[in-house]
Amino acid sequence: MTHVLIVEDEPRLRTDLADFLELKDFKTTGVATARDMRRVLAGDNAPSVVILDVGLPDGNGFDLAGEIRRSHSCGIIMLTALGDSDDRIRGFESGADIYLVKDSTLREVEAAIRSLLRRTGNPPHTTTDHDDQWILDSTSWTLTAPNQHALKLTATEFAFMNVLCKCCGEVCQRERLMEMLTRPKSSFDNRHLDAVVSRLRRKIELHSKLPAPIKAVYGVGYTFTAIATVQ
Repeated sequence: MTHVLIVEDEPRLRTDLADFLELKDFKTTGVATARDMRRVLAGDNAPSVVILDVGLPDGNGFDLAGEIRRSHSCGIIMLTALGDSDDRIRGFESGADIYLVKDSTLREVEAAIRSLLRRTGNPPHTTTDHDDQWILDSTSWTLTAPNQHALKLTATEFAFMNVLCKCCGEVCQRERLMEMLTRPKSSFDNRHLDAVVSRLRRKIELHSKLPAPIKAVYGVGYTFTAIATVQ
């Protein structure tokens, strides 16, 4: 499993990146300081890619990129709020392979990692089995697990699963899910959404005898981590 080191002092962003990339079959380590970054790089499980913030409490990302480049062969992706052309040029000159600004989506960060790994000849390892797919039937409102156990969904559950499966493994934003689930003369908020997901997870696991592949990405939304087909 490809190891990605996330060097970011903003806790929420660091957690969001780690949660999302782990759902995409990457191993992640998140640190908030240059000191901890050096500790991880010196360890036995060196990362293949470092996602590096510029503004750290004990170091400058431009200087740290050069430090990494001099002693390690890993790829470097800078993820920073500094978007001026001079900053981008400085980032590349310091050793970054890819330079992203912080309004990039999680999917763009993932795509950048995979692109970098292809360029370096180190494609990510994935454990996904394409035979283990879930099937959502839009006529009968049923969800069939890979072991052929099927469960009938309510209208709300089907609407949720339909949106989630059509996201094709990407994270579906909470706002989009709530918009799709709102009915005339009724409101649908975060509390209702989480309650639907909690009940649906229990229902899937009870009927299919398999773990429910519905995962939350903190502060962003939900994703279906298995292969799904909508019929």
